[in-house]
Amino acid sequence: MPRYMSPKTIDRYTQPHQFEPLLPQQRLDELRRPARAVVERSLRLAGSAHPATIASLRELVRAMNSYYSNRIEGQSTHPLNIERALRRDFSDQPDVARLQRLAVAHIEAEQELEQRVAAAERPLTATFLQQAHGALYGRLSLEDRTTSEGRIVVPGALRTEQVAVGRHEPPLWSSLPAFLDRLDAAYSRPATVDDMLPAIAAAHHRGAWVHPFLDGNGRAVRLQTHCALWPVSAGLWSMSRGLARARDRYYALLDAADSHRHGDLDGRGNLSEKLLWEWCDWFIALAADQVDFMARMLELDAMKARIAALITYRSTLDKRIRTEAIVPLHHLFLAGPTPRGEFQQMTGLGERTARTLLSRLIETGLVASAGHTAPVQMAFPLDALQFLLPELYPEAATQVP
Repeated sequence: MPRYMSPKTIDRYTQPHQFEPLLPQQRLDELRRPARAVVERSLRLAGSAHPATIASLRELVRAMNSYYSNRIEGQSTHPLNIERALRRDFSDQPDVARLQRLAVAHIEAEQELEQRVAAAERPLTATFLQQAHGALYGRLSLEDRTTSEGRIVVPGALRTEQVAVGRHEPPLWSSLPAFLDRLDAAYSRPATVDDMLPAIAAAHHRGAWVHPFLDGNGRAVRLQTHCALWPVSAGLWSMSRGLARARDRYYALLDAADSHRHGDLDGRGNLSEKLLWEWCDWFIALAADQVDFMARMLELDAMKARIAALITYRSTLDKRIRTEAIVPLHHLFLAGPTPRGEFQQMTGLGERTARTLLSRLIETGLVASAGHTAPVQMAFPLDALQFLLPELYPEAATQVP
C-alpha cells in the first residue's frame, strides 16, 4: 500500500531521462535466446489440444490469474468463492463478498482486454495501461474502490498527489504525462520475436516504477503484461501464477531494479541497467517455467493417464461414474465438442447406462454442454484439478476457511 505525501516532499523525478534505460543495452543475446525459446514453445502449446478444450482451459486460467494477482496484493479470496461469485453466489460476510466482487471484476476486465488485443490494439502503451486500470476499477462500486485510508480510486485516472512505495518515490504527479509518453516511445512499437519478452519484462517494471494511479498499479501492470503476452500465450499459461509463487523474489527484484546506476560500467542511464537486465532475465526464466509446466500438463498420454486416475477414483465413490468414461473423455480433450450419441457409443455401454453416465459427468462438471441436445465437451472443474492438472492451482483443492 502506498504512503501519501505532500507534493513538496518529493520533487526528485520530474524528467523522463531520470528513469532511463527503458531497455537493457548490453548482453542482449543472453536475453534473446531464452526469450525466443519461450515464444516458440508457447506457440506449440496452443496447438496441443482442440480449440474448445483450449477455451475451457482459458476460462480456468482467467480465474486463476484473478486469484494469484490479488494474492500478490494480500487480498485474495478462496478459489471456490471465486467460482461461486461467477455464479453470482456471494457470501453474506461483507469482507468475503468484497473480495469476490474484486475477483469477478478482474476476470471480466481480463476478458475485455484480451478482446482489445485480438482487435489489434497494442498492449504496451500508456493508453492500454489506463484502459486496464479502468476495465478493472470501472467494474467496482464506489465502496469497493475506496481505499482503507478513505481515498476513492477513479478508474483509469492518473494520480494527482505524491506517494511513496516502500523505498521508491515515483515521479512527481504533475510529470506523469511526460513519463507515460516516454513509455510509449520505448515500448509501443511492435517488437521482434527475440525482443518481445525482454520488452514486456522491462515495461512491467518501468510501468510499476512510474506508479501512475492512486492505487491498483500492480494489478493494472499485471493485466497489461498478460495481454502483451497474449499473442503467444493464447491465455494458456499465467505469469501471475509464477509471480505469486515467487512473491518475495518478485518484489525484491522489482525493488532492486529501482536502484540508481552503480558506477560507469552500469550503463549510461540514471537507473541501473545491470539490475534491469537481472529483472528481465528472471522474468523470462519464470515465463519459461510456466510454459514448460503447462506443456507437461497437456501432454496427451499423461492427460489420458490422469483422466483414468480421476474416473477410477470417482467410480469408487459414485456408482453412476464408470471407468467406461475414460476413453470418451480423452476423446473430448483431443477432438473437442462431440454429439451426445457419439460420446455414449464410445463408452460401449447400453443406451440407458451410457445416458446415465453422461448425465452424471455433466452434473459433476467434467463435461459441459450448452443444452439438452447440444454437443458435449470437456471441462475442468476445480474439484478435479488435483487429478487433471496437478499443481496448476493447488489452492483450489483446499477447504474454504
